[in-house]
Amino acid sequence: MKPSLQLKLSQHLALTPQLQQSIKLLQLSTLELEQELEKYLLENPLLEREDDAYAPVAAEPPTAPAGDGEKAPEETEPVASSSGEEESWLGEPDGGYANSSGSFDDDDNDFQDVQAATTSLREHLSWQLGLMGLPPRDRTLVQCLIEALDDDGYLTQSLEDLAEALPPELEIDTDELQIALRHLQHFDPTGVGARNAQECLALQLRALPADDTQMLALRIVSGHLDLLAGRDFAKLKKCVECDDERLREAQFLIRSLNPRPGAKYAALDARYITPDVVVRKVRGQWTVNINSDAYPRLRINSLYAQILSRQRGSGLSGQLQEARWLIKNVQQRFDTILRVAQAIVDRQRQFFDHGEVAMRPLVLREIADILGLHESTVSRVTTQKYMATPRGIFELKYFFGSHVATEAGGACSATAIRALIKQLVGAENAKKPLSDSQIADLLGQQGIVVARRTIAKYRESLGIPPVKLRKTL
Repeated sequence: MKPSLQLKLSQHLALTPQLQQSIKLLQLSTLELEQELEKYLLENPLLEREDDAYAPVAAEPPTAPAGDGEKAPEETEPVASSSGEEESWLGEPDGGYANSSGSFDDDDNDFQDVQAATTSLREHLSWQLGLMGLPPRDRTLVQCLIEALDDDGYLTQSLEDLAEALPPELEIDTDELQIALRHLQHFDPTGVGARNAQECLALQLRALPADDTQMLALRIVSGHLDLLAGRDFAKLKKCVECDDERLREAQFLIRSLNPRPGAKYAALDARYITPDVVVRKVRGQWTVNINSDAYPRLRINSLYAQILSRQRGSGLSGQLQEARWLIKNVQQRFDTILRVAQAIVDRQRQFFDHGEVAMRPLVLREIADILGLHESTVSRVTTQKYMATPRGIFELKYFFGSHVATEAGGACSATAIRALIKQLVGAENAKKPLSDSQIADLLGQQGIVVARRTIAKYRESLGIPPVKLRKTL
């Protein structure tokens, strides 16, 4: 063996720093982009945001061209915020549980919820404990129970486990903890300190004025809550010996209770979405514009740029080039988002006109082929990018999905099928709700061939309970 020189010819793809930055910015969400830009602004003195107070009028964000080449007066439809459905703890598809007053629309209750969000459950209970004239030992035990509650106000640990966890020198037994728990269960909100949902509801019922309905509801909660949750009304009526009317009144009373009394004191984790693009109808055509609030306006610092133009070979020349690359890549990012969003809107016009039932099947490759982009690029653009429309705010990925074949040889999107299922369930007879097989048959009559198991999967994704739990008296 001896050393030798060899010449080898090969090809490989090298990602330049500019291309790497472009790819990185493209996959960031609006919030992540702002954080990334702040880092660049701190590190590069030649880069700055345009100051509205002193800078000239900033360049407008990219806008999709109108159909006739002219920007027409906009016929803007208001953007409606999408609202999720409340999930019922008893499986009701049409409502959740109310608070102790049974009302959802009271402005005073809304104000109280806002106030409660600023005070934690433990702070609220500790404040009440301070108003009670308990001996120091009892006060300490109640405070220990308060600290052991979960966010819903339940005591998930047994009294025996809590007694063992306390210092042995205190010589605390379960009887003392039981007395402390009774004190705690008289605090506001009613039902706090319960060890399960059955006890929580029973505590709230016992706090109400006694009458026939309250007594019947207490019997159901204490011994037959599983039958009520399972909608086995025939067996439940035999167990409590009542008619349909009385059972209906007791059920209404139970549903007005709050099985999570401490939830309204939980810390609110609000997440705000800034849409990247806005969809409007202009002269009968759906057009897409970049949201000006999401578009960062960057520029080169003019003072440093003038100094660099007179001084060649300055150490800031590299940072000047980096600043230019960043501005160009940010512009390119929004150009790509705009192109993809407009292509999506062009192919989902029926959705914007008629809603989810008109959603057509769409895959990433279709948009990629139309725009001459790679599928991975379209995937990056549609992830964590949002579109504000007259029908709500949607992630761009929302408009893509699987499809189901129709008898006519076409295809129906999964989103449209979910919307049809929701419509059928909303219009069903509550006393005779539709089974998954019946829903599949009804869709089959419309030419959409869907298996029963697929119906069940879509129904569960919509949060719609099975037929047994949707049945009412």
